[in-house]
Amino acid sequence: MTQDLVGKVILITGATDGIGKAAATEFARRGATLTIVGRNKEKTEQVLAGLKAASGNQNIDVLLCDLSRVADVKRAAEDFKARHDRLDVLVNNAGATFKAPTMGPDGFELTFALNHLAYFQLTTSLLDLLRKTPGARIVSTSSGMQARGKLDLEKTPTSLNGSGPNAYATSKLANILFTKELQRRLGGTTAIANCFEPGTVRTQFGGFGSDQGFLLNLVYSLAKPFASTPEQGADSLIWLATSPDATSLKGEYVSKRRPARPQKQALDAQLAADLWTLSEKLCAEAVARAAR
Repeated sequence: MTQDLVGKVILITGATDGIGKAAATEFARRGATLTIVGRNKEKTEQVLAGLKAASGNQNIDVLLCDLSRVADVKRAAEDFKARHDRLDVLVNNAGATFKAPTMGPDGFELTFALNHLAYFQLTTSLLDLLRKTPGARIVSTSSGMQARGKLDLEKTPTSLNGSGPNAYATSKLANILFTKELQRRLGGTTAIANCFEPGTVRTQFGGFGSDQGFLLNLVYSLAKPFASTPEQGADSLIWLATSPDATSLKGEYVSKRRPARPQKQALDAQLAADLWTLSEKLCAEAVARAAR
């Protein structure tokens, strides 16, 4: 295994399972200075030990963070900046889906909080490092489910109506809009932002190993034999994060290493800008509430 990532600093969320763990393993083997973000201390430290043992790379660290709480995401970013003066790759990969929309601890629907606001808060808190690191990359995990999403800036952040899968689809649509607006705001720097869809992956995420209700559980069970491995699902993530061939892509939604056309709402530049403005406001309010 080539050690082409020696000296590169990488931060990845959702690295204790699935495609995140597969990507973290690849980064570690290639010599990166790696930080993995996890919520459960015991599980995250077990993954840390496994990564070090499998790769022989001791430059791996842990940040514990509850990504459902915006203030904790901001705190984790500050902890990271206290340890590092550069960030070559930020991977926003952690995510969740639920049987039904659920209220999170900050007063936002939990799927939206975990799958969008955590991406937004972590990235914007680290923008100073990303802007000053030559050739920095931000990679966010979206989903083909984005095609079913419908974003309503007034209702989506707090609505408990509709189904869990629809809330997930809307959060994955938000990932694309966030990526496009982020890339616009990175103009004048060498940093690039892209997102991707991993396809249907055989992991504990979603229907594989979780209760999504009878119908979706049946769909997942039928699809499981045809699903990709976590390593296959992580391919576009790793490629976007490390390949010289990916540097020409900016603000794209990628499938199988190729730009793909997302649904119509994802192409709305004004909606992307408005989502950014709203996300700034919601995150600032959540941080202020937590400080009281």
